[in-house]
Amino acid sequence: MNGRFLNLAITSVVGALLFSNSSTAQFHGPQSLPPQNQILPPLKRAERVEITKAPELESAHDDTAIVRWTTTNPRGDDEHYGIVHYGTDPEDLSQVAKSPIRLNRGHAETIFRVRMLGLKPQTTYYYKVTSIGSSGASDGVESAVNQFTTPAPGERIANYRADSSLPPAYRTDTPQPK
Repeated sequence: MNGRFLNLAITSVVGALLFSNSSTAQFHGPQSLPPQNQILPPLKRAERVEITKAPELESAHDDTAIVRWTTTNPRGDDEHYGIVHYGTDPEDLSQVAKSPIRLNRGHAETIFRVRMLGLKPQTTYYYKVTSIGSSGASDGVESAVNQFTTPAPGERIANYRADSSLPPAYRTDTPQPK
Protein backbone atom coordinates (compact mmCIF):
# COMPACT_ATOMS: atom_id res chain seq x y z
CA MET A 1 0.00 0.00 0.00
CA ASN A 2 2.85 2.41 0.80
CA GLY A 3 4.31 1.99 -2.72
CA ARG A 4 1.00 2.94 -4.36
CA PHE A 5 0.67 5.97 -2.12
CA LEU A 6 4.22 7.09 -2.98
CA ASN A 7 3.56 6.68 -6.73
CA LEU A 8 0.32 8.65 -6.42
CA ALA A 9 2.10 11.45 -4.50
CA ILE A 10 4.92 11.68 -7.05
CA THR A 11 2.45 11.66 -9.96
CA SER A 12 0.42 14.44 -8.32
CA VAL A 13 3.49 16.66 -7.77
CA VAL A 14 4.81 16.12 -11.30
CA GLY A 15 1.37 16.76 -12.80
CA ALA A 16 0.97 19.95 -10.79
CA LEU A 17 4.34 21.20 -11.99
CA LEU A 18 3.75 20.30 -15.64
CA PHE A 19 0.22 21.60 -15.91
CA SER A 20 0.37 24.56 -13.55
CA ASN A 21 -1.49 27.71 -14.51
CA SER A 22 0.81 30.40 -15.94
CA SER A 23 -0.56 32.83 -13.37
CA THR A 24 1.09 30.80 -10.63
CA ALA A 25 4.51 31.33 -12.21
CA GLN A 26 4.36 34.90 -13.38
CA PHE A 27 7.31 36.35 -15.25
CA HIS A 28 7.48 40.02 -15.96
CA GLY A 29 10.71 40.16 -17.95
CA PRO A 30 14.36 40.78 -17.02
CA GLN A 31 13.55 43.45 -14.45
CA SER A 32 11.94 40.81 -12.22
CA LEU A 33 15.15 38.76 -12.12
CA PRO A 34 17.68 39.33 -9.36
CA PRO A 35 20.48 41.72 -10.49
CA GLN A 36 23.08 38.95 -10.87
CA ASN A 37 20.83 37.12 -13.39
CA GLN A 38 19.81 40.06 -15.57
CA ILE A 39 21.17 40.25 -19.10
CA LEU A 40 22.37 43.79 -19.58
CA PRO A 41 23.12 45.55 -22.86
CA PRO A 42 26.83 45.85 -23.79
CA LEU A 43 28.73 48.73 -22.25
CA LYS A 44 29.78 51.59 -24.49
CA ARG A 45 33.17 50.86 -26.10
CA ALA A 46 36.12 52.29 -24.23
CA GLU A 47 37.46 55.50 -25.77
CA ARG A 48 41.01 54.28 -25.37
CA VAL A 49 42.37 50.80 -24.70
CA GLU A 50 45.89 50.39 -23.34
CA ILE A 51 48.14 47.40 -22.76
CA THR A 52 48.75 47.39 -19.01
CA LYS A 53 50.90 44.24 -18.91
CA ALA A 54 53.12 43.58 -21.92
CA PRO A 55 52.74 40.37 -23.92
CA GLU A 56 54.77 37.49 -22.55
CA LEU A 57 55.30 33.82 -23.20
CA GLU A 58 53.17 31.92 -20.67
CA SER A 59 54.20 28.44 -21.76
CA ALA A 60 55.64 26.59 -24.74
CA HIS A 61 56.23 23.08 -26.00
CA ASP A 62 58.27 22.23 -29.08
CA ASP A 63 55.23 22.86 -31.33
CA THR A 64 52.87 25.04 -29.25
CA ALA A 65 53.08 28.33 -27.37
CA ILE A 66 50.68 30.46 -25.33
CA VAL A 67 51.13 34.23 -25.19
CA ARG A 68 49.27 36.35 -22.65
CA TRP A 69 48.84 40.08 -22.10
CA THR A 70 46.55 42.42 -20.19
CA THR A 71 44.69 45.50 -21.40
CA THR A 72 42.26 47.94 -19.92
CA ASN A 73 38.75 46.59 -20.48
CA PRO A 74 37.79 47.37 -24.11
CA ARG A 75 34.08 47.15 -23.23
CA GLY A 76 31.60 47.10 -26.13
CA ASP A 77 30.35 43.63 -27.12
CA ASP A 78 31.03 40.97 -24.53
CA GLU A 79 32.69 38.67 -27.08
CA HIS A 80 36.21 39.69 -28.11
CA TYR A 81 39.23 37.97 -29.65
CA GLY A 82 42.89 38.09 -28.72
CA ILE A 83 45.04 37.99 -31.85
CA VAL A 84 48.74 37.20 -32.28
CA HIS A 85 50.49 37.99 -35.57
CA TYR A 86 53.70 35.95 -35.70
CA GLY A 87 56.46 34.51 -37.87
CA THR A 88 60.14 33.62 -37.91
CA ASP A 89 61.09 36.99 -39.43
CA PRO A 90 60.29 40.17 -37.45
CA GLU A 91 59.45 41.89 -40.75
CA ASP A 92 56.96 39.17 -41.80
CA LEU A 93 54.35 38.41 -39.13
CA SER A 94 51.90 36.85 -41.59
CA GLN A 95 50.81 33.90 -39.44
CA VAL A 96 47.80 34.57 -37.21
CA ALA A 97 46.45 32.88 -34.08
CA LYS A 98 43.13 33.97 -32.60
CA SER A 99 41.35 33.04 -29.35
CA PRO A 100 37.87 34.09 -28.18
CA ILE A 101 37.28 35.70 -24.80
CA ARG A 102 34.19 36.88 -22.98
CA LEU A 103 34.66 40.25 -21.28
CA ASN A 104 33.82 40.62 -17.61
CA ARG A 105 32.05 43.96 -17.28
CA GLY A 106 32.90 44.16 -13.60
CA HIS A 107 36.66 44.13 -14.18
CA ALA A 108 38.79 47.12 -15.12
CA GLU A 109 41.25 44.93 -17.07
CA THR A 110 41.06 41.99 -19.48
CA ILE A 111 43.64 39.19 -19.73
CA PHE A 112 44.05 37.73 -23.22
CA ARG A 113 45.62 34.30 -23.83
CA VAL A 114 46.27 33.02 -27.34
CA ARG A 115 47.59 29.60 -28.32
CA MET A 116 49.80 29.20 -31.38
CA LEU A 117 49.92 25.71 -32.89
CA GLY A 118 52.15 24.01 -35.45
CA LEU A 119 55.39 25.69 -34.38
CA LYS A 120 58.84 24.28 -35.06
CA PRO A 121 61.13 23.19 -32.20
CA GLN A 122 64.13 25.33 -31.25
CA THR A 123 62.92 28.16 -33.49
CA THR A 124 62.76 31.86 -32.68
CA TYR A 125 59.36 33.41 -33.36
CA TYR A 126 58.57 37.11 -33.46
CA TYR A 127 55.09 38.34 -32.62
CA LYS A 128 52.83 41.26 -31.82
CA VAL A 129 49.38 41.22 -30.23
CA THR A 130 46.10 43.04 -30.70
CA SER A 131 42.42 42.47 -29.96
CA ILE A 132 39.12 42.90 -31.77
CA GLY A 133 35.43 42.86 -30.92
CA SER A 134 32.96 40.33 -32.29
CA SER A 135 32.18 42.66 -35.20
CA GLY A 136 35.84 42.57 -36.27
CA ALA A 137 36.49 46.17 -35.23
CA SER A 138 39.91 46.68 -33.66
CA ASP A 139 40.10 47.65 -30.01
CA GLY A 140 42.72 50.19 -31.14
CA VAL A 141 45.72 48.68 -29.38
CA GLU A 142 48.76 46.83 -30.71
CA SER A 143 51.98 45.79 -28.99
CA ALA A 144 55.54 46.19 -30.11
CA VAL A 145 57.19 43.16 -31.72
CA ASN A 146 58.44 40.61 -29.16
CA GLN A 147 60.16 37.23 -29.49
CA PHE A 148 60.48 33.79 -27.93
CA THR A 149 62.23 30.54 -28.85
CA THR A 150 60.43 27.21 -28.74
CA PRO A 151 62.14 24.47 -26.69
CA ALA A 152 63.69 21.28 -28.03
CA PRO A 153 61.40 18.27 -28.68
CA GLY A 154 60.08 16.85 -25.43
CA GLU A 155 60.98 19.97 -23.43
CA ARG A 156 58.61 22.55 -22.01
CA ILE A 157 58.81 26.16 -20.88
CA ALA A 158 56.41 27.17 -18.10
CA ASN A 159 56.62 30.84 -17.22
CA TYR A 160 53.40 31.33 -15.31
CA ARG A 161 53.71 32.02 -11.60
CA ALA A 162 50.94 32.80 -9.16
CA ASP A 163 52.27 36.34 -8.79
CA SER A 164 52.43 36.66 -12.63
CA SER A 165 56.16 37.35 -12.53
CA LEU A 166 58.62 35.78 -14.95
CA PRO A 167 62.21 34.79 -14.35
CA PRO A 168 64.54 37.12 -16.30
CA ALA A 169 65.75 34.28 -18.55
CA TYR A 170 62.23 33.76 -19.88
CA ARG A 171 61.08 37.30 -20.42
CA THR A 172 60.13 38.06 -24.01
CA ASP A 173 62.37 40.62 -25.65
CA THR A 174 61.86 43.30 -28.24
CA PRO A 175 64.29 42.59 -31.09
CA GLN A 176 66.86 45.27 -31.75
CA PRO A 177 66.70 47.01 -35.16
CA LYS A 178 69.20 45.73 -37.73
